Amino acid sequence: MEIESLHKDDYVVNILKRHGNTVLRVAFSYLKNMPEAEDVYQEVFLKLLEDTNVFQNEEHEKAWLIRVTMNLCKNRLKSFWKNKILPLDDNIFMEEEDIPNGIDVFNAVMSLKLKYRTVIHLFYYEGYTTSEISKLTGLSEVAVRTSLYRARKILSSKLEGVVFSD
Repeated sequence: MEIESLHKDDYVVNILKRHGNTVLRVAFSYLKNMPEAEDVYQEVFLKLLEDTNVFQNEEHEKAWLIRVTMNLCKNRLKSFWKNKILPLDDNIFMEEEDIPNGIDVFNAVMSLKLKYRTVIHLFYYEGYTTSEISKLTGLSEVAVRTSLYRARKILSSKLEGVVFSD
């Protein structure tokens, strides 16, 4: 029994190494708060330890992790506690090297509504196609493309005049 447990632990650690950053980024994208994102991160991998699912391939396990992360984040956002507390300045928890393409883009993306933030994150940061995002989120492909279009339009107006340097 203990040997089986050790194999499961190694399996989860292996998945954590491959997809841990993705889970954390998706959670932060939803919650805009690093400590809460880290809590969800832990919950996701605890659920993986408890799960008896056998994944078909690496993409299947990644999709499962993202779906579980999104669901846990949605539950947190609906919770009574979340709606009754005032957040600290959330950006103090992000390390500068974790902010992709500069602070202006990061802040612009984080200021989007959740539905736009989600599709932008999955499309640009995780590399999913609109078809795959549709399956992950339960939205139609047309709704995903429309959300991407609207999010890009909002980002374009927010970032107008911003100069990027390499």
